[in-house]
Amino acid sequence: MINRRIEEKIKSALQRSPSVALMGPRQIGKTTLAFSLADTLPSVYLDLEDRLDLEKVRDINLFHNENREKLIILDEIQRLPEIFAFLRGIIDKERRKGNKAGQFLFLGSASMDLLQQSSESLAGRITYIELYPIDLLEFATAEKNVSQTTTNTLWLRGGFPESLLAATERDSIDWRKDFIRTYLERDIPQLGPKIPAETLGRFWTMLAHNQGTPLNAAKIGKNLEVSGVTISRYLDLMVDLLLVRRLKPWTRNIGKRLVRSPKVYVRDSGMTHALLNIATINDLLGHPVVGGSWEGFVIENIMSVAPSSLEPYYYRTPGGAEMDLVLEFGLHEKWAIEIKRSSAPSVSKGFYIACEDVKATRKYVVYAGQDTFSMTKDVKAISLPALMQEVAAQA
Repeated sequence: MINRRIEEKIKSALQRSPSVALMGPRQIGKTTLAFSLADTLPSVYLDLEDRLDLEKVRDINLFHNENREKLIILDEIQRLPEIFAFLRGIIDKERRKGNKAGQFLFLGSASMDLLQQSSESLAGRITYIELYPIDLLEFATAEKNVSQTTTNTLWLRGGFPESLLAATERDSIDWRKDFIRTYLERDIPQLGPKIPAETLGRFWTMLAHNQGTPLNAAKIGKNLEVSGVTISRYLDLMVDLLLVRRLKPWTRNIGKRLVRSPKVYVRDSGMTHALLNIATINDLLGHPVVGGSWEGFVIENIMSVAPSSLEPYYYRTPGGAEMDLVLEFGLHEKWAIEIKRSSAPSVSKGFYIACEDVKATRKYVVYAGQDTFSMTKDVKAISLPALMQEVAAQA
């Protein structure tokens, strides 16, 4: 088992907030974390996909009265969204008795339902935390090294525990293909959207083929024989399910024409590779998507350690000024990040122009090596683990 740093964050949130929602795709490790917490806290766990457990909370007031001294953990909370309206009264009643924290832990596989149903009912009474796939710092700690082999294994297989820790590459990719099939055929239809599994599967695969490129909804829609508006609806769904990242362009008013279409990434690199039938590192290194795959992998690892309120951007002008990632820490701290898979990185003139445009205070080039060194007086080449540590220090 790989220790997840977010466990301490959840414990801290439960000490100050009456309810905490832990969000993330299925099989990402939410239930494992909940059981780990349950080992240290008086608690009761219910899986709302289990019919008996679902019946237990039909009368949530009665269930709470019987378990009011325990942390109540409700898994797959999106299966019973109407429960939030009742939980508000329970939480407020306990507050009046002096019990202000640590009453409920919700586990959900879709941010869409949790945010829409709970934000109004439990405003001021809930803390949201996203569980990312296992990242490079966590995996390196478990493996006791940050070698290129460790990095490549995580990049190829992705950070879903069952995939990452599989006995063989074949077991790993078979697990990911089963995961994709289950999402398309069972999980997404349960959330309500009436989208044919084959159509949504083709859309997901197209996003993988175009990993890290600005979205062209009209082109994808033409290939799928649906409208651009429908493609936007499909994308909204995949973003809400935390399976796809829509990276917005940095568009502050600087007096220049800017590329304004979002860049789109399948968030877990292992899922990208399974969608494209890439089973080995050699297959990956020879595939046209290798650059976009590495870029997405780096972005997700950086965001896994970033402050939860941080909004990432990219920057590009039609004239060629561009950078892969813009991070804003407060009003005056802007980090410009370029992502290179090469072990001997270099950057184009467009990166320096982009840095001037956004008035970057720090300039990094993330590359595949292990050392940190200055490329120019104000541009630093840095390894992914080292940059993750610098980002984490801002949290």
